[in-house]
Amino acid sequence: MIYPRTLRFRMMVLFSAIVGVLLAGSYLGFYLLLNRRLGAQLDRQLLVAAAPILRDLTAEPNSHDIDELDVSDEYFQLIDLSGKVLQHSKNLNQSLVSHDTRLDLSKPTFVTATATEGGSLRVALIPVKYGSQHSVMIAAMPTRDSEQVLSSFKRLILICLAVSLLATAALAAWYVGKSLAPVAALTLNASETSARVGLPDRRALWTPLVVAHPLDELGRLAETFNHLFARVDNALTQLRQFVSDASHELRTPLSILQGETELVLSAPRTVEDYQKTLRIIDGELKKLTRIVQGLFTLAMADAGELRLFSEPLYLNEVIEEVCMLVDARAERKHILVKRDLTQQISYTGDETFLHELFLILLDNAIKYSPPDTSITVSVACDHSFVRAQVEDQGFGISEKDRPYIFDRFYRALQPGADDAHNGGLGLAIAQAITRAHGGSIEHKSELGVGSSFAVVLPIYHPGQHIVAPDSSRANVN
Repeated sequence: MIYPRTLRFRMMVLFSAIVGVLLAGSYLGFYLLLNRRLGAQLDRQLLVAAAPILRDLTAEPNSHDIDELDVSDEYFQLIDLSGKVLQHSKNLNQSLVSHDTRLDLSKPTFVTATATEGGSLRVALIPVKYGSQHSVMIAAMPTRDSEQVLSSFKRLILICLAVSLLATAALAAWYVGKSLAPVAALTLNASETSARVGLPDRRALWTPLVVAHPLDELGRLAETFNHLFARVDNALTQLRQFVSDASHELRTPLSILQGETELVLSAPRTVEDYQKTLRIIDGELKKLTRIVQGLFTLAMADAGELRLFSEPLYLNEVIEEVCMLVDARAERKHILVKRDLTQQISYTGDETFLHELFLILLDNAIKYSPPDTSITVSVACDHSFVRAQVEDQGFGISEKDRPYIFDRFYRALQPGADDAHNGGLGLAIAQAITRAHGGSIEHKSELGVGSSFAVVLPIYHPGQHIVAPDSSRANVN
């Protein structure tokens, strides 16, 4: 036979066994106490019944009053020290003690004897002296009533023990089941979540567990799993969205590459046609390269393995180099890049990644700014932080778009804005680089007025993961 091995069953059995042992011990103690009290009560009754006879025997030594006694369920006998019966009641037809019974003349003693007609008798041996003669007065009563009381009590405690065990098992099963309900719900929720993973379903992967008692251990466990499932659900949702967006971003340049290749191979072309097609292919390949490199950088950042090469540098000079790179593009749009980079800012960080960070911010500022406007780039520091800021007079970012501007492949395009430099990955990469340096990006924007992005970097960031550069390092340029 296979017995259930669930935790609920084991806890119920353990709880019932412990309570059963405690109850059995308590009932046994009550039974022994009752047996002792009934025996003591019967002994007192024997002494009370013998008291008047002893008084008469002491007052009249030569009387034979005992021979005349015939009281139901009370037996009396008078013997000498040798065990010879001197007197006995009429209802007694046997010797109450054997000849080898040891008599104690200092105090009454009590023994149990077997009656001739069956059953047992409680016998009291009481030393008595009348005249110059020493004798022993024997009084006996049947133990039938006491045994009936004990038998009834025994049946009662057996019934109570069985009922108590059944009630304890039922209560334990209910309480343990209720206590383990969060675990059962957690198991079911985890099973359903596991079944939904991989299904093309846009619904949430899980339903939050209801925590009835948040302060106990199971309540805290349920809340912990609620947070865990929420993070897993969010991660899977982001992964699905990321795969969808990445597929969409990669599909366009791949379609262009395939179309241009098929077109150039469909018939002989002139040298100029081949050069034009190769320029298109080169542009799309560069776009694909930027997207793949950006994805690699973000993947390394997500894994906490973005490798930074720490070196001393002047942050104002790094930003100035980036400004010189974008000057030509800004001039083509008649945009003036203003600098406030006169303060020498000594910093320790990865120059390549910092270069990429400010290039992304300036590219975005130019991309989302109309002609004949200006962009202001400034840098300053206090004792603990460096603050580099890029302000533009562009289209601004709407309130509904602001929470998502650092999401991957999210682009809040405005009329007249240029194509994206990083395929919608720019600000996500900028945020990853900033966080790898222990900093943060603050942004403010107003539609029709412009946007401001401020990179705040700590001068000392001891928790930063910094290693020497190697071949596995992401190339984000």
